[in-house]
Amino acid sequence: MSTSAPVKAKSNATTGPAKKLVIKPLKSKPELPSDFEESTWIKLQDAVDAVHCKRPVACSLEELYAAVQDMCMHKMSDKLYSRLQQACDTHVASQVLRLCDMLQLDPVLFLERVDAMWSDYCSQMLTIRLIFLYLDRTHVITSTSVRSLFDMGLQLLRRHLASHQEVERHTVGGLLALIERERQGEAVDRQLLKSILRMFDNLGTYAEVFQAPFLEQATMFYRKEGVRLRYELSVPAYLQHCETRLQEEYERCTQYLDTCTRKPLIALVERELVAAHIGALLERGFAELADAQRIEDLQRLYSLCARVSALDALRTTFREYIRTTGLKIVKDEEKDKDMVQSLLELKRRMDEVLERAMQRNEVFANTLKEAFESFINQRQNKPAELIAKFIDTKLRAGNKGQTDEELEGVLDKALMLFRYIQGKDVFEAFYKKDLAKRLLLGKSASIDAEKSMISKLKAECGSQFTTKLEGMFKDIELSTDVMAAFRQYESSLKKLPAGIDMQVSVLTSGYWPTYPIMEAKLPEELEVSQEVFKNFYLNKYSGRRLVWHASLGTCVLRTNFPKGQKELSVSLFQAVVLMLFNNTDSLSFEDVKSQSGIEDKELRRTLQSLACGKVRVLVKEPKGRDVEDKDLFSFNKDFSERLYRIKINSIQMKETEEENKKTNDQVLQDRQYQIDAAIVRIMKTRKQLSHKLLIAEVLQQLKFPLKAADLKKRIESLIDREYLARDNSDQNVYNYLA
Repeated sequence: MSTSAPVKAKSNATTGPAKKLVIKPLKSKPELPSDFEESTWIKLQDAVDAVHCKRPVACSLEELYAAVQDMCMHKMSDKLYSRLQQACDTHVASQVLRLCDMLQLDPVLFLERVDAMWSDYCSQMLTIRLIFLYLDRTHVITSTSVRSLFDMGLQLLRRHLASHQEVERHTVGGLLALIERERQGEAVDRQLLKSILRMFDNLGTYAEVFQAPFLEQATMFYRKEGVRLRYELSVPAYLQHCETRLQEEYERCTQYLDTCTRKPLIALVERELVAAHIGALLERGFAELADAQRIEDLQRLYSLCARVSALDALRTTFREYIRTTGLKIVKDEEKDKDMVQSLLELKRRMDEVLERAMQRNEVFANTLKEAFESFINQRQNKPAELIAKFIDTKLRAGNKGQTDEELEGVLDKALMLFRYIQGKDVFEAFYKKDLAKRLLLGKSASIDAEKSMISKLKAECGSQFTTKLEGMFKDIELSTDVMAAFRQYESSLKKLPAGIDMQVSVLTSGYWPTYPIMEAKLPEELEVSQEVFKNFYLNKYSGRRLVWHASLGTCVLRTNFPKGQKELSVSLFQAVVLMLFNNTDSLSFEDVKSQSGIEDKELRRTLQSLACGKVRVLVKEPKGRDVEDKDLFSFNKDFSERLYRIKINSIQMKETEEENKKTNDQVLQDRQYQIDAAIVRIMKTRKQLSHKLLIAEVLQQLKFPLKAADLKKRIESLIDREYLARDNSDQNVYNYLA
């Protein structure tokens, strides 16, 4: 190349014209050496072979990178990519063939060889990519028909493995064998499993090559295990095993399986271990777990049922267990005395199961309620009666060791059972009878507790339910005021016999239970006192009528025994009998009967309590538990009780079969009135109604259980009494008669 340019020169001589520097083009175009491509590739190929053979590379990475760059800049990228691909393909083929020669190795050893090959191959491809980085960043990015160098390497390995399926099968077989060993409790190399499974994932063959046979093998494994262990293990142990297996598979997915495997794997374990056997587990084990109150196992059962959408089956079993257990309690007549306590215990246990094991599931809470309502009404009226009596024992004086808070808690629990019974009128009848005894005999433990219970019943059933009960309390309060006025009335006090203090309870007959009027010949002192109060009351409240109920009266007698004076707390009938012995030491049964005027059956019970009970004020001859017509009774001179005031238990305070029957009969009679009133009320509004619709409306209005046959009898009775009439055109239609 020659150049020319103007140059200024300094000289002493005369300055001539300036010269120009001219740049001229080359005479010939520079060319690459003819062997540039081949010589460069040989150098690069030698580097690739060195990487594949794990030997040092002769040239530096900078020199190799520059060689690749030169080839790409001279438009040799396509050929370079193809040649590199061919070199890698040859290497991959040799590696896969080497694995083919190792198929006879132990599965674990074979997997180690595969893992070593994969690790080396990844490392080699990364090194080769560094050398050919310029090619990867220019040619691959601008061309859509070729893959990146690393992806090209993966594609080659995938193709060769696919062409040698025995290598793939042996690899997968080894993986499955290792996983099964781990399931059986052996320790395995999880890192090895993770590395090879990542290879399949990188190759894009995980789902097809590994996951499908893995899930199939897991299905068979857990299917066989479920069938075997269902019979070998107890239900709690089986549930624990299921929970453990699910946790193990979850950890397996976290440790080395791909995330896409978790959902189908957990689902198949739930299906084969839980869903396939849930019916048998519930049938065989729920009652056992509930009886033993094994909350953790029941919680586990609930959780597993929720996993496999079997909560409906669990709910059905839960309901049947409560119904069966409750029905056994309700139907066991020999243990009626303990029925309410047993039902409360059952309710407590089931509430705890619902709270702690079933996560307060609202559907299960409704199931519990339905189950209790179902079995508690299978034995008509009796549960209602016993709940009333249970509350009576708790509200009665003498319940020591119970705080007000504990009493409130017990009453709330009893009220819970009350909600389930249909015959609430039966409960009301017995509760009213027991409340009357508590109030009249002064046996109530706490008036506040009594009023609290009335408030609870009022909130539960409405004011109409408690009207009579509240009226009973008003009567007691008014009686206190009446007696205060009586004691201030001097003319009446002067007429009373000396040494007698009288307390009278004036009751409104509509509020209180109906009591039979039992006559007795009262001692003169008592008869005079009774007459004095009667005159005072009728003068104060004209137009009223007093009926005396001797069977409800009580007395405190001061008695002089040879061994000392005692006070005897007795019933009025007992007082009448004892006062007969003021003038004589002995009387025959017939003498007592004629002088006392007490009804035969009641007299026998009274004499039994005085002569055959724990405290024997009288002596009976001959001795025995029953009172006979020819028995002779005498004053017990040897009576020597340590206490000064002695309570002699009254037979009248104890429930008898007759009293219970009478109360139930009264309830049935009241129900008939309610049925008649409901029918007339409906017909008066509708004027005309078919038999079917009338039955439906009456059943809807009435709150107690009622059979259609009983309802039909009441309709016939109303027809006979001309409240209703059958329609002339249709005998199944009734008309109201105004």
